[in-house]
Amino acid sequence: MLATPSGIPACPETDRQHRLAAQLIDMIPGAVTIRVSLTDPSQARPHPHASAKGEAGETVELSRTAARVAARWILRVWPEAYWTRPHIFDLADATLIRSDLAADRGR
Repeated sequence: MLATPSGIPACPETDRQHRLAAQLIDMIPGAVTIRVSLTDPSQARPHPHASAKGEAGETVELSRTAARVAARWILRVWPEAYWTRPHIFDLADATLIRSDLAADRGR
C-alpha cells in the first residue's frame, strides 16, 4: 500500500475492507455473509472457495467464478489470517472472523 511522506498508509485498512464489502454486495446481491475457505468441494487440492448466505440464513447461489473471485479478494485483504480454518466475512460491518468463532456469536 502506498504511504504518504509521513509514513501513514494513504488508504487505511478499514477503508479497504469496507470497499471490498461494497464490491461484494454489488457482485452477490442478497448476500449478508460470505464463508471463505481453501477447500473447494469440487477440487482435490486446496483452492480458494466461497459460499454466501442471505438475511434469513438461506444459501445464495454463486457461480464457480464468483465463488473463486470473492474468495481470492477476501484472502488478499486479510493475508495474515489463519487460512487453514474457514472464515466468515460479514458484509454489513466489513469484519472477518473464523467460522468456529462466529458460531459462538450466534451466527
